[in-house]
Amino acid sequence: MSTPRRILIAVFGIIAGAQFAHADSPSVTAVLNSSEAALGETVQLEIRITGARGVEAPEGIFVDGLEIHRTGSSQRIEMNNLKLTSSTIYDYTVMPLKAGTFTIPPQTIRIGNNSVRTPALTLNVADSSGRSSGARPGRDTQAAGANNLVFAELIVPSKTAYVGEIVPVQIRMGFDPRVRPRLIEPPEITGQGFTAQKLQQAGENTETISGRLYEVVTYKTAIAAARAGKFEIGPVKAKAQVVIPRRQSAPRSRPRSPFDLFDQDDPFSDPFFSNPFSQVGERREVEIKSEPVALEVKPLPPNAPTSFSGAIGNFTMTTDAKPKSVQVGDPITVTNTISGRGNFDRVNAPVIEDERGWHKYPPSSKFKQDDEVGLSGTKTFEMVLSPNEKKPGLPLLAFSYFDPVKAQYVTLHSEPIPIDVQGGAAVAQNAGATQSAATIPSSATARAPVKPQDILYQLTELPTKAESFAPIYTRNVFWAAQVFPLLALIGFAGWKVRRARIDNREAQRVAGLQHEATDLMHKLHRNDVSPREYYAEASRVVRVKTALASSNRPIDPNMVDVDTAAEAFKLNSDSRDRLRRLFEQSDEWQYSGAHNGPGRVSPESRREVLELIENLK
Repeated sequence: MSTPRRILIAVFGIIAGAQFAHADSPSVTAVLNSSEAALGETVQLEIRITGARGVEAPEGIFVDGLEIHRTGSSQRIEMNNLKLTSSTIYDYTVMPLKAGTFTIPPQTIRIGNNSVRTPALTLNVADSSGRSSGARPGRDTQAAGANNLVFAELIVPSKTAYVGEIVPVQIRMGFDPRVRPRLIEPPEITGQGFTAQKLQQAGENTETISGRLYEVVTYKTAIAAARAGKFEIGPVKAKAQVVIPRRQSAPRSRPRSPFDLFDQDDPFSDPFFSNPFSQVGERREVEIKSEPVALEVKPLPPNAPTSFSGAIGNFTMTTDAKPKSVQVGDPITVTNTISGRGNFDRVNAPVIEDERGWHKYPPSSKFKQDDEVGLSGTKTFEMVLSPNEKKPGLPLLAFSYFDPVKAQYVTLHSEPIPIDVQGGAAVAQNAGATQSAATIPSSATARAPVKPQDILYQLTELPTKAESFAPIYTRNVFWAAQVFPLLALIGFAGWKVRRARIDNREAQRVAGLQHEATDLMHKLHRNDVSPREYYAEASRVVRVKTALASSNRPIDPNMVDVDTAAEAFKLNSDSRDRLRRLFEQSDEWQYSGAHNGPGRVSPESRREVLELIENLK
């Protein structure tokens, strides 16, 4: 191995070791692939430990009515923004022994001198007579037919759901390996009244069904109903190419189904499968189709809390703030973490219950999913608050969601976080000190005695030292005295050059802002932009025009808020309220994570926004 390559490997090893050494504190999550099952149907449990290595999870978990055994483990290392994260995944199989609702208790996992606990999980088990219509429809019976060389199966673990609730869906595609299948169109769930997430392939395995061997490919996704009513989910459709036998001398008097081979009832008895060289095989395209699944969608109860944004599931919330000691007007970063299982696309930032004395900025968010389709995970919001006066603590934050199991709204509140806000007294003290210092010179001058003018005497004696009559410019003292005005001249010239550059940059900045405002106004007259782009451009125009109107004190457009714009244009209360609604709509479309609603901005709303912006003069 060459020396540069060895150095590169060593450097990478040092970086990786440093990343692991400074990794975040260990965390653990536990997820069921389905919260509902039927007797005889297994459910998969996954425990994921992140940020720790060499940790052992329990071999089995004891729950009365369930058999839970560990089936395997795996390691996963991910790199995100040059940060390495190591995770250990333990897989368990859960077999229901009786019907009912079961709680899998939290499991304690020790990591060194510390310990972490998994969350409690709930599993609803129905008996075989009351099982969900979307559960596996007796695969053994269905596969017993003679022509089942391929099959498709749609599994929806619940017969009922609420509007907007995320329902996990599983698709199984089975192929007889002897037909050498090739999927040319991936499976697709048909139907109306619901939205489906992108399919994720969850695994491949070999199963024996009614004595026959199948290669089964499993896909996972999730659906959410857009309105209440009764729907049919599916069927699932896909297209594949399979190889079927065809004798070269066999006459073909009529077309046949690809699986009605040689007019026989059982294609597995055809000699092609026992001796594929005895005849010629041909590829044919076949359509694979599953049975549809019935789903009843119920509306959400009325009287939702004001902090409810459409989140449905089961969540927990934690809140932290840094720093906790600030001056009046300083920013405080508030971090809210929402964890759990549900429709995270409708999870918005918690709302402030009392905003008096606070200035807030739009929050940012990031989501980390814990499964293939994003049903469970953690969504983190960062919101910047700035106190306008002395406060003993942060305002309380509220987050509401609908629990479909309890069929009721739940509101989570943040814990009180004390903070120390200083300011006001220190400013007055400094002002008093300055005033006192300013009075000292005048009083000292008043007390200083006035020196009397000296008496001038007539020179009657010659000096003991003869004075020279050489020109003054030949003396060193003269040239030394010229240094100071020369330095002053150079400094003045430099100041003028710097001032000219500053004026030039300011002129360029103003010209750039004017060009940007003109371009944005042209864009606002278009009709082909989404609401998110339209309100973002409208709020940006207000910020740019405010920066242009405040030429006496340059303002960064990104720092302009409603109050700054209203003060710059001397807006009345009605215009101020309309401007505030414009900024709130822009923040909602930009940061809420919700993309429901009309696809276009109504003409009335567009006219109202243009009228407001054009009157800002």
